[in-house]
Amino acid sequence: MNNINKLVGHDNLFKHLTKLYNRNILPNKILLCGEKGIGKFLFSCHFINYILSQDEDDSYNLNNFVINKNNKSFILFNNNIHPNILLIKKKNDKKSIDILQIREMIHFQNSSSFNNKCKFIIIDNVSDLNINSTNALLKSIENPNNNVFYILTHNNGELIQDTLKSRCIKFKMLLSKASNKLIINNYFKEDIYDSLSQDITNYYNKPSFIISLIEYLNDNSLNCKNVSVEEIMKLIIKNNDYTKNNFINDNINIIVELFFYKKINYTNNIGFKLKKYFYFKLNQIKKYNLDMESFFLEFKQRLLSE
Repeated sequence: MNNINKLVGHDNLFKHLTKLYNRNILPNKILLCGEKGIGKFLFSCHFINYILSQDEDDSYNLNNFVINKNNKSFILFNNNIHPNILLIKKKNDKKSIDILQIREMIHFQNSSSFNNKCKFIIIDNVSDLNINSTNALLKSIENPNNNVFYILTHNNGELIQDTLKSRCIKFKMLLSKASNKLIINNYFKEDIYDSLSQDITNYYNKPSFIISLIEYLNDNSLNCKNVSVEEIMKLIIKNNDYTKNNFINDNINIIVELFFYKKINYTNNIGFKLKKYFYFKLNQIKKYNLDMESFFLEFKQRLLSE
């Protein structure tokens, strides 16, 4: 977990939840909802550290929303060995969070806590739960132990079962453009945002996407300050990164959308038809887990000049 020490842009919600905790009225099933990539998981890490580090050395800095890297709870969590925190997320080689992970969670929930402190279960992106794991989770969270808190994250626009949503207290998370800029500059420790190529930025692309895209470009010796979206697509196709690179594979819909956003004239009927055609084709490929090679071959032939 790199560069998670500083939290930016969610001050009001953070202070609200800390007040609820300090008054002993914090809900034990919290659902954090918002656009993908705005820091819901990061927010969860900071909030949990605020609670667990209170009687430890180098405790959480609430004035500046900073985790001290020397804090014991942070070090344990960063190494995935904190006895009072369980993180559940989809494994890289899996299509969903499976029921075995939920059974591990149930065991964690029912075991004794370390030092009688609160225990936290983070489920990062509940849309990754399959039917069996969701049903097992629903049974488990009906009556959790008093000192067990669930923090679930959910991306806007993705599916979540109503029965799961109804069991949680929902908190909406938003991020302003100014906060987007601040997060990206803070991550790279330089004022990089304003110098980025306009082909890789727009209001809808959130910090985690832009950060990962910049790192991808750097790894492939492309200058993020003057790169074109055509160059990005050519690189992805040339290296077959839509199958080999996890970031590209997970965000290929966004990258294709970015291409059309920047390069297709929406007042031109032919451009609009091409966009609609390729969106539909890509969605079918993702939905039915089909081979993407033919999609990108056609994309290159019709849309990318040599």
